Amino acid sequence: MFERFVAVGDSFTEGVGDDDPVYPNGVRGWADLVAESLAAAHPGLGYANLAVRGRLLGEVVAEQLDPALALRPDLVTLYAGGNDLMRPRPDIDGLAEVYDEAVGKLAASGTTVVLFTGVDGVDDPVFRKLRGRTAVYNEHVRLIAARHGALVVDMWAMRELRDRRMWSDDRIHLGPHGHRAVASAVLDALGAPHTLRPADLPPVPAETPAQRRSEDLRWVRTHVVPWIHRRLTGTSSGDGVAPKRPTPEPITPR
Repeated sequence: MFERFVAVGDSFTEGVGDDDPVYPNGVRGWADLVAESLAAAHPGLGYANLAVRGRLLGEVVAEQLDPALALRPDLVTLYAGGNDLMRPRPDIDGLAEVYDEAVGKLAASGTTVVLFTGVDGVDDPVFRKLRGRTAVYNEHVRLIAARHGALVVDMWAMRELRDRRMWSDDRIHLGPHGHRAVASAVLDALGAPHTLRPADLPPVPAETPAQRRSEDLRWVRTHVVPWIHRRLTGTSSGDGVAPKRPTPEPITPR
């Protein structure tokens, strides 16, 4: 099927939120799960993951696109722009132009390209405010994919990702259940056989307004305040972080 898979992007693709000390950078994630599933059917698969947490779309393209192409992949996944959408005034049309050029360059190489829409944050009181800009971004992604013959994993339509239990404690990164759901969707888009199944989660427990407020305050103290501090000081969660799999290597299915 595929001989060489290269994953490009930010924390979403690096695997942040799916902590596992056995894996490089201490995270596993959906891209590793996809590679492991593909390798189960084709043990000769080479897998590289160039994604680095905290990267903006322009940084992903500038730092990762040419190195990815130099690895001569026949499968590339690309997700970027989520960090840009969280900034105060993102230029979504400008982001789309950069994205379009990058996808066109990948497609021209003959590789299969997989893109992603952003998740619908309608059920989250904070990320609901970003819903409009995410929807506009998603329309650009769909148009870019159609223009260049790329596949699209439509996370906006994945209602299971609205369940907070699919996310890590910071509410920004997918947790283990969410990464598994995305890996399954990627493999389905590729038409690849796999054994990944959705998590069998019990009904969401009832929560009082007071409990929600308490949890929201804890989240703000633990995750939002440090995020704001990084923005104000010009630092990134990806400072000093290297790609966890810079060259295509075999990966052993678990």
